Amino acid sequence: MSVRKRKWTTRNGEAKEAFIVDYTDQDGDRHIRTFDRKKDADAHHATVTVDVRQGLHSAPSKSATVAEACETWIKRVEADGKKRALLLTVALTGLRASELRGLRWQDVDLKAGELHVRQRADRYSKIGVPKSDSSVRTVPLDPGALTAALREWKLACPKGDEGLVFPSSTGRIQHHSNMLKSLGPVMIEAGVVNKSGAPKYGLHSFRHFFASWCINPRNRGGRELPAKEVQQLLGHASIVLTMDVYGHLFPKTDDRTELAASARALLA
Repeated sequence: MSVRKRKWTTRNGEAKEAFIVDYTDQDGDRHIRTFDRKKDADAHHATVTVDVRQGLHSAPSKSATVAEACETWIKRVEADGKKRALLLTVALTGLRASELRGLRWQDVDLKAGELHVRQRADRYSKIGVPKSDSSVRTVPLDPGALTAALREWKLACPKGDEGLVFPSSTGRIQHHSNMLKSLGPVMIEAGVVNKSGAPKYGLHSFRHFFASWCINPRNRGGRELPAKEVQQLLGHASIVLTMDVYGHLFPKTDDRTELAASARALLA
């Protein structure tokens, strides 16, 4: 995995340069991304290094696969209320796994169409406060498929003292690995597997999908939200974190064109 500088000359004799991030993902596939500025290349390199090490990276060239997979899975899980509700919730709210495991029905307002993140379940299945102050947030719910799935699941959901939305069969806090296993068969059926035939994506990949959906332009099926709103929906403590991880997805403008237009307006 490396960052290198590339220089070349166009047919018109114009000198050009760019910074290349060359890396291999957790599946052994090689990817190359090009950036105009070194700091953007370095930021992407740092993010990819961490994600690949944790097995969470999804290259831009594979983003369509994630989106297509979500659509495919939604169509395939109508027979299982919990799987359908869980899949739609992780894909359309961007909650962290710990937030999903600690989510209570009292924090889901189906009438108002919003979900409140007020607690989480840590790796030891202990209920506590969210990761940071900014993690306490309100996330709007899709009034269509997601709300309908949650209404249906609420009737069949195992009851427990915590009143959890996605508990174990006995109503207790669901272990992280078991929550992922509930979606594993759906991924396998949809053909979304790695080279060994195991489910290709972890729960955190759905959070990346949600962020991409929020950022992508409307003509590509996205919501085209501003960076600050994406930060708030994800519960990031700082917009710097949002931009470091997802900055490459936001639309880029031609700085020279914008500069020329601004200068003309200023000097007119």
